[in-house]
Amino acid sequence: MSDQNVEEMTFEEAMRALEEVVGKLERGDVPLNDSIALYERGAALKARCEAKLKEAEEKVAKITLNDAGQPSGTAPLDGQ
Repeated sequence: MSDQNVEEMTFEEAMRALEEVVGKLERGDVPLNDSIALYERGAALKARCEAKLKEAEEKVAKITLNDAGQPSGTAPLDGQ
């Protein structure tokens, strides 16, 4: 298991790490204390993936179009 800080992971890194955690838990060959730590890390990784997806959705929603209907930039996110 990587020691990389979950909050610093990209979506792809967090997703790979989450898949790794799920695989280990599904095999069932991890001691109970390690399973608990894996579950907690998995929950943090899931939250990171959800946050990164929400960021991406908000960016897509803010794409602006020019008069020809082509993307021309992005509008600032609310509150930023």
